[in-house]
Amino acid sequence: MSRQKSKDTGIEMALRRALHAAGLRYRVHRRPAKGVRREADIVFGPTRVAVFVDGCFWHGCPEHVTWPRRNAEFWRAKIEGNRARDRDTDARLAESGWLSLRVWEHESPDEAAVRIAEVVAERRAGRDPVSPRSGQAAPWQSP
Repeated sequence: MSRQKSKDTGIEMALRRALHAAGLRYRVHRRPAKGVRREADIVFGPTRVAVFVDGCFWHGCPEHVTWPRRNAEFWRAKIEGNRARDRDTDARLAESGWLSLRVWEHESPDEAAVRIAEVVAERRAGRDPVSPRSGQAAPWQSP
């Protein structure tokens, strides 16, 4: 497991290419807000949008989560801990005025890029998109 890439994964690179082709400019692997010791995969600073690309196994994708049989307690605790950290990150960023978007690794990079571009455009125009944390998780966020 130590050989699993955590940065510049295939889906992340494809998403970045699609966003760049759409004319969006961003920073990669940055801490969006001071005091939040978590790094976003893609950051749109002026609009305060942080994008996280989550792996289906590591973040417990509702569609593709698998629970290993070997060392099951360890892996369940690990994945549930990752989910809890994701929720905490989203809450901390929201408190700082940031919007965090989550993209699953199984999603189409082009479709995710369109969704992200829409949110960034809305925030640039001064319209705050409906907060996906207002009771229900949006499709691009962890439950």
